[in-house]
Amino acid sequence: MLEKSLSWIRPVIKDLQAYHVADASGLIKLDAMENPYQLSESLKEKLQSRLNAADLNRYPDPSASSLRDKLRDVMQVPQDKAIVLGNGSDELIQMLAMSVADKGVCLMSFDPGFVMYKMIADFVNVDYVGVALQEDFSLDMPVIRKSIEKNQPAIIFIAYPNNPSANCYDEKEIEEIISISPGMVVLDEAYHPFAQTSFMDRLSEFDNLLVMRTVSKMGLAGLRLGLLCGHPDIISEIDKIRLPYNINVLTQITAEFVLDNADELDQQAKLIRDEREVLLEKMNKLPGLQVFPSQANFILFRVLNKNANDVFESIKQAGVLIKNMKVDDGLLANCLRVTVGTPGENMAFLSALESAMNSE
Repeated sequence: MLEKSLSWIRPVIKDLQAYHVADASGLIKLDAMENPYQLSESLKEKLQSRLNAADLNRYPDPSASSLRDKLRDVMQVPQDKAIVLGNGSDELIQMLAMSVADKGVCLMSFDPGFVMYKMIADFVNVDYVGVALQEDFSLDMPVIRKSIEKNQPAIIFIAYPNNPSANCYDEKEIEEIISISPGMVVLDEAYHPFAQTSFMDRLSEFDNLLVMRTVSKMGLAGLRLGLLCGHPDIISEIDKIRLPYNINVLTQITAEFVLDNADELDQQAKLIRDEREVLLEKMNKLPGLQVFPSQANFILFRVLNKNANDVFESIKQAGVLIKNMKVDDGLLANCLRVTVGTPGENMAFLSALESAMNSE
């Protein structure tokens, strides 16, 4: 019976590898682009009193209307644009893909990029076209133009800044992509607090433009809350796919409370941006590394004269977990990625990295 049951699973799903989350027990965790700072004790106490009053016996507000209003204000969403919320950006990407899934439909993005774009395309059984970035991780516009013309993508996902390369693409080139795209263009601005550049205020210029944000990188990764903004006619169609009550009551209460105190998150983001520059400066002084510029809260770097797997393991043995890209060739060959942490965490990483690079 088991074999009969498994026979119904699509081959593409059987061939997939589940998204792997590394065990960080006992380690300094610098592998997942998280904000290293918690809320202040005073805010935690006030939040606890709010959570104590939560009606856990009732379903949450299905549209999370109060939270949407707060997000509109804090993230400066234009008043004439609509918002739909998701259980993290991943759910929003899935909702978008499901909305266009049909025979012959394709989704497009730029590789290397956020792995969930392709994974979700596979989930919903639509083609994925990944246009290769240039060696400096910039957009290859001649190839992109040809690919858009050939494949007529229903949705183009643009991570801005990109993950894992941490760079923002040229604004004029993004404008061109939006203009020539036959379908929707989604600007995934997950790392906006660190890039401080956005297309949010340009939504009114392009009816086919959608901007996606998350509160994860702001310091609320545990809430799993994302938002998609754009023309009301498009958002209303995407909202039809949203499962009822997808934003739970504790997330709604917590997110709204913290956004009322967004100044604290802004201060944390500035600390991270400042530490990023310190980390970049110190890493660039270490021999044997190619360190790429960053407009996010993480840094991609290539190990030049050693095996990145060995360097990764050495850093891990020193008590610091970073991200091993595990790529032998191409743009990410021998590359590792580190999240910007607290000053102490960053110093621990730098010490471990220097020891790994100097070892025989």
